[in-house]
Amino acid sequence: MNNSTKCLNCDQEISGNFCSHCGQKTAIHRIDFKNFIKHHFLHGLFHIEKGMLFTAKESLIRPGKAALDYIEGKRIRYYNVFYFILLLIGLNLFLSNYHAQLVNEYFDHPTIVIKDTFGNKFQPFLIKNAKILIFSFVPLFAINSFILFRKRKLNFSEHLIIAGITFLGILLINTLDTIVSFLIFTEYFDIIYKILTIIIGITIILLPIFSYYQTFKEYYKKGTFAFRVILFILLTLLELYVFAFFIVGYLSNWKFGDVQFNT
Repeated sequence: MNNSTKCLNCDQEISGNFCSHCGQKTAIHRIDFKNFIKHHFLHGLFHIEKGMLFTAKESLIRPGKAALDYIEGKRIRYYNVFYFILLLIGLNLFLSNYHAQLVNEYFDHPTIVIKDTFGNKFQPFLIKNAKILIFSFVPLFAINSFILFRKRKLNFSEHLIIAGITFLGILLINTLDTIVSFLIFTEYFDIIYKILTIIIGITIILLPIFSYYQTFKEYYKKGTFAFRVILFILLTLLELYVFAFFIVGYLSNWKFGDVQFNT
């Protein structure tokens, strides 16, 4: 146990249970097996899980309010939103790839074949940069909300927080959809999968609207907000189109006539 009057981490004078400079506990015990299991392994695991579950719940139930709470400084209960997004992207890619393999095995499903040099570049590019491409939705959301929802006078970084929590909710729902998609390999539950897919698709569309409404409803009338949301969606689709245009152009050496997709 630490009996010193100085913090063992930053060497600052300490008083109380925590160092006022770096936040480390002042009661430091020697690491033995019992201490390791109780304080390092179980506590760390529970803390991460608790933070992730709370953040997941907030991003689904009250994403706009959660974003505002975080912006206003209520952050200790939240798991890092952007780490969480990257973890979910990785999980979704793993599940999607495994699902595609099962589809080919069970249904002899025809896969898309991309011909020519473009095809040889396109598929590896998607595989290599999938996380970056999916994560790019967050700054796109932030840019568009920063342009369209100015009355609240939030800076761009704060719009990134709103976009991150909103996109986290979308990814959580999409993860559920990916998991539910495995029902097509069952004999009696494929109809449930079709119904759930429709419900999940509608929810994914409505969640960002719900999130931004919670965030900015006090600053815009409903008609004005609806108009700005429509612009938000159209602007996002336009940016994705331009983004795809430049990727395809770069990979095809700007020879769009040579790009062919055949089954």
